[in-house]
Amino acid sequence: MDDGEIPRGIATLSGPVRVHFDGACETLRGRRIATYGYHLEGGGFLHEDAGLAVAPDSDRATNNVAEYSAAIRALDWLDRQGYVGEVVLYGDSELVVRQMNGEYEVRAEHLKAYHDHLSQLAGRFAHSEFHWIPREENTRADALSKQALTEGLASPDRTRPAALTGPEPVDPEEDEPPSEER
Repeated sequence: MDDGEIPRGIATLSGPVRVHFDGACETLRGRRIATYGYHLEGGGFLHEDAGLAVAPDSDRATNNVAEYSAAIRALDWLDRQGYVGEVVLYGDSELVVRQMNGEYEVRAEHLKAYHDHLSQLAGRFAHSEFHWIPREENTRADALSKQALTEGLASPDRTRPAALTGPEPVDPEEDEPPSEER
C-alpha cells in the first residue's frame, strides 16, 4: 500500500491503545469528593489525566460514578484526538467492567446514563474491550485518582491536579452525561 491509499487522519501505528482507568471517592472534613484518573499509551499516544468526576458534595459523588467518569474521560480524549483504532480498557472496578461487557445489568438508575454514554463512546472505535485487573496492576491510574482526591479536598473548586498539564476541562457538571437525578 502506498501513502496515497492511506486516508488522512487515520493512525497506522500497530497495536491498540491501552487505557488504565480508576476512580476514587471519599468523605473527609465534611466534603464528599469523587475523582477520576487514567493513563493511556499505544497507537502513538502517551497521555494521562485526573480531576473531579462530579462537583464536590454532589449526590452523584460515588465510587461507581468516579470509575465510569475515568473511562469516559479517557475515551473522550482519544475521540477528540481523532483516533479510531482499537482500544483496550483495564479497570479494577468489577462492576463497571462487567456492566460494559454485558455480564451485569445496569440496575442503578443514576448509572444508566454513564453506561450509555460510555457504550456510545466505545462504539466510535474500530474495536474496544474492557478487562478487569486487580488494583495492584492498576497503580498509575489509582495514583492519579488519589492525587486528584487529595488536591480536590484541599481545593474543591479545581477540576484537575495542578501537577498535570494540558487545557482545563469544562465544568464537570456540564461535561457529564444527563442524569435522572437532575
